[in-house]
Amino acid sequence: MFTGIIEEIGEVTAVEPSGDGVRVTVRGPKAVSDAAHGDSISVSGVCLTVVDQGSDWFTADVMKQTLDMSTLEGVSAGRVVNLERATAAHGRLGGHIVQGHIDGTGEVLDVRPGEQWQVLRISIPAELAPLVVDKGSIAVDGVSLTVSGASAAAPGDGWFEVSLIPETLAATTLGARVPGDRVNLETDILARHVQRLLAFSTEGGSK
Repeated sequence: MFTGIIEEIGEVTAVEPSGDGVRVTVRGPKAVSDAAHGDSISVSGVCLTVVDQGSDWFTADVMKQTLDMSTLEGVSAGRVVNLERATAAHGRLGGHIVQGHIDGTGEVLDVRPGEQWQVLRISIPAELAPLVVDKGSIAVDGVSLTVSGASAAAPGDGWFEVSLIPETLAATTLGARVPGDRVNLETDILARHVQRLLAFSTEGGSK
């Protein structure tokens, strides 16, 4: 489990085919400072398992389903990524509960700069839109953010907005996002559970 508080910006240094997936190597000195084989590290919101490591890098396998669901599809050396180690049980929950299980991707539609912040408007697939609520939590490329605006409930794809403070702009890859960029989305786990419970409570849902 993660909290969506990014610890460092890393860089993909190598990508090798591995069956129908890939094996990626990522440079991230802080991420591997206390890592061991089998540990989990969030790479731009995707939970990956350490299978090899060095003093400032780690390697992980990415299966096809993950590639299909996330922006790791087509990843190549040189891409910068947000990194976060799994949270310790005694640690502070600085963001919100983030599993590292991507629900899908969105596209940056607009970037509006302010005096000390930026507002990003991001598209969201129709099936995920009901899980996003104004002032609720969402993880974008692994970053825990508060939704500052959302499209009205209506058929079709929607959008949501997040407001990024200077620290977030500087400490994560979101500061470099421009319209047209794809980002990983993970909705609030609590919202997903409620949606599932409601599906079973409707007439005939438990048959």
